[in-house]
Amino acid sequence: MIAHQDSMHILLADDDEDDRTFFSEALQELKMNNDLTLFKDGKDLMDYLENPLSKLPHVLFLDLNMPGKTGLDCLNEIRANSRFKEISIAIYSTSSSEKDIEDTFIKGANIYIKKPNDFIMLKKVIKEVVHMNWQFHSSGLNIETFFFSI
Repeated sequence: MIAHQDSMHILLADDDEDDRTFFSEALQELKMNNDLTLFKDGKDLMDYLENPLSKLPHVLFLDLNMPGKTGLDCLNEIRANSRFKEISIAIYSTSSSEKDIEDTFIKGANIYIKKPNDFIMLKKVIKEVVHMNWQFHSSGLNIETFFFSI
């Protein structure tokens, strides 16, 4: 996908085709200046990120529970590579397990989002996360502010 100047580059890695479709439609309806790239699994995501010609994203929405290479596997690989240190990672999962939230916080995700179950809430969450001041958000990060809820 070709990025437009000053557009926000967003990646979504999610094995659920319906979730990818809803996310894409929500982002389109918001009419924000962005380029969205979708991945159906962690392996495709990491192949893209590891390609030196790939444009790195501003924000990565990362599903945890993907078959094969999981979101947690991807998070570990991304945070182990200094080339990716500027990528803001939003865990985007159906799980609200305290263990999942704590594990992803410790491993370096920037925010944890429980997938909304309605389209209006999905649009609101995407808009909030995309417009977030990541530098400010990351500097005062603690486990209480890590779990994002509207």
